[in-house]
Amino acid sequence: MMPYPHVERKPVSTFLQLFTWEEIRIHNGRGPSKEQWLVIDRNVYDVSNFSKRHPGGSRVIGHYAGQDATDAFVAFHSDKALVKKYLKSLLIGELAPDQPSFESNKKVEDFRELRCTVEKMGLLNPDSTFFSLIFLHLLVLDAASWLTVWYFGISLVPFIVGMAFFTIAQIQMGWFQHDLGHCSVFRKPKWNHLLQIIVINTLKGLPASWWNHLHNQHHAKPNCFRKDPDLNMHPLLFSLGKTLSVEVGMDLEGLWQKRQN
Repeated sequence: MMPYPHVERKPVSTFLQLFTWEEIRIHNGRGPSKEQWLVIDRNVYDVSNFSKRHPGGSRVIGHYAGQDATDAFVAFHSDKALVKKYLKSLLIGELAPDQPSFESNKKVEDFRELRCTVEKMGLLNPDSTFFSLIFLHLLVLDAASWLTVWYFGISLVPFIVGMAFFTIAQIQMGWFQHDLGHCSVFRKPKWNHLLQIIVINTLKGLPASWWNHLHNQHHAKPNCFRKDPDLNMHPLLFSLGKTLSVEVGMDLEGLWQKRQN
């Protein structure tokens, strides 16, 4: 199998404490101590105090407490050398030699091999020409919507045409700022964040920090109930799947019992 990109394989050190997965799982932030441990490339880190200072938010890093976070670490951090400088002070040990690199219920080998293939093919490299044309056509559509109403007035036909231009521009801006939020447009994250603020804050009227906070959690734990904000659906409207339905039902039953008491 191909090695996972950007991750250095280190020999087990005799100076670090060795842990089993059973020991790591109980430090998931929900015990009496509220401690949060996670694993990155077989190294065990205590992020209990750091989670509140985590630039990506405490919830994103907390969702991986007691688990292996190697894949999320690789996906979310473009400058891994810089991030690893901060990890040094959080390192408390390593997985014992007889322990697997990730939980037994995870099947990640195929995904990691696919990511290696995609990166080697250059499919993750940003295309500046493509995104420049995307941004230009969004500005043209947005300007056309206002110019149509300004020049032709607010009678029915100009109003519908202007609204069509405006609606298309707003929808496409949403996807464009989505790519910016993923740092997929420029090679340096700071330029992605700057243009994202211009697009979503100025042109759409929404805070980029709010969107990033929710969307980072979505990609950290996609489709995981209670961790993916996109699944925080109102239980009275609908719920999906047998497991989700049962959990929602138990929550409603507990809420009803509290009110009865």
